[in-house]
Amino acid sequence: METLCIKDTGKYGRGVYAARTIKTGELIEVSPVLIVLKSEWKYLKETILFDYCFTWGENYEHTAIALGYGSLFNHSYTPNVRFENNLDNQSIDFFAIDDIGDGEEITINYNEDAEDKSPLWFDVID
Repeated sequence: METLCIKDTGKYGRGVYAARTIKTGELIEVSPVLIVLKSEWKYLKETILFDYCFTWGENYEHTAIALGYGSLFNHSYTPNVRFENNLDNQSIDFFAIDDIGDGEEITINYNEDAEDKSPLWFDVID
């Protein structure tokens, strides 16, 4: 049974939604990453991929593009999922921080810390 699906949010384009009930603490996605070295960042900034990047590396000196559903989660200051960079596996792992109902949108906080309310590079619709 699929856990996730993509749907139009009706507000800001596509989003990732639960295709079944998800329990708190559940690992819902392991997104392999493409690592972009610090020296290559200037090229990435000129593309649409700039809006879909994650910080990466021991000291966050690099950038990563998450494959799978990873780069498609929308932002929320009240997310229902958190993510961890798994450097050994070269993936970003996404875990539910609340129970998520079937059909509910799945969101992350782009500031990495689910509690961080710092401004982002775009106007947040929350």
